[in-house]
Amino acid sequence: MSRPENLKSKIFLDGGDPDETKQTLEFLGFLDGQTTNPTLISKNPQAKKRLESGKKFSQKEVYMFYRQVVKEIAEIISQESISIEVYADSKTSPRKMLSQAKKMFSWTPNAYIKLPTTEKGLIAAQKAVKKGMRINMTLCFSQEQAAAVYSATKGAQKGQVYVSPFVGRLDDKGENGMSLIKNIIQMYTNGDDHVEVLTASVRSLDHLLYAIHLGSDIITAPLSILKQWEEQGLPMPDDDFKYESNLKPIEYKDLNLNKDWHKFNISHPLTDHGLERFANDWKALINK
Repeated sequence: MSRPENLKSKIFLDGGDPDETKQTLEFLGFLDGQTTNPTLISKNPQAKKRLESGKKFSQKEVYMFYRQVVKEIAEIISQESISIEVYADSKTSPRKMLSQAKKMFSWTPNAYIKLPTTEKGLIAAQKAVKKGMRINMTLCFSQEQAAAVYSATKGAQKGQVYVSPFVGRLDDKGENGMSLIKNIIQMYTNGDDHVEVLTASVRSLDHLLYAIHLGSDIITAPLSILKQWEEQGLPMPDDDFKYESNLKPIEYKDLNLNKDWHKFNISHPLTDHGLERFANDWKALINK
């Protein structure tokens, strides 16, 4: 296979196993990057084997293990983007996030540091971009959160900031997650393009195809979805592509991207839940 000629979106693998990176590159013929997170790292075969033997990691060891996984992925996809997530729970300070970010940013030449789309995460993000770091604002579930990401990172270069709306988790709650992607892309047409939309939590081939149709800058999907796409011949959505969903659509909001980010309502229960889940998966790897 080779990259479809009219594919403008970048395609990332969502995974924490370098063997999956190899497989995807082999059957797809191309790969533009990879996203990782604590849950995916906890599912890495080596980590699972170690845990099953009853031996957990020390805090230092788990960072070394994560770093090694990132380096192995980087060897496979060379200079392509790799997103690495800081440890953060509801109590983690911006200073602690930034300290981790600095270390993780040195792990590979094209690292993007994942920070949560929370007040503390946005404070860390503001400082990170000013220091020249590339960031990926994760656990985004609302248009106001995406607007806050834009406002907080004004002055960043194009390609320096990603925002990752999680469509599948919104679907799980009965909301049409893909309508959020559509809304954010529409809203960002009023901006300077310094934030790229990364469609995340992709659960189906239709999610992938509709994200391409909408013009999402990046789409990250698990190996199973990318394999399904390849098995069907890497189909591309035509101009008349229709995304069928019985889920409740998310209404578009006319938001001012130049407003102070603190004035946006950035709280969301799915962000809180996601932060707790990632923290628990990280803690499950570590000796108390």
